[in-house]
Amino acid sequence: MSQAAEVTDSQWETAVLQSDVPVFVDFWAEWCAPCRAMSPYVDKLAGEYGPKVKVMKINTSDNSEVPARYGITAIPTFLVIKGGQVVKQLVGSQSYANLKAAVDGAL
Repeated sequence: MSQAAEVTDSQWETAVLQSDVPVFVDFWAEWCAPCRAMSPYVDKLAGEYGPKVKVMKINTSDNSEVPARYGITAIPTFLVIKGGQVVKQLVGSQSYANLKAAVDGAL
């Protein structure tokens, strides 16, 4: 079970854009091997940052509206959103240090 919360197209506005803390979003799909490989890092972020940052995952196979709105064409893609705005975007497999640095930049 992932420590990151699942978010859907219909929950995006409330859960992500209206969040009072920065949100780290993992755009992924079940069939994507690199996405599955990144999952432990995403869970580690969720555990490490606790209430200071929301760590969320959106399944691009089940939710097409939000990925289309943000121009997500490759997965995994990671967005850091603060105050409803994208402040950082990372595409492809990343080191944990890169993910952590992206989050730290929004705090």
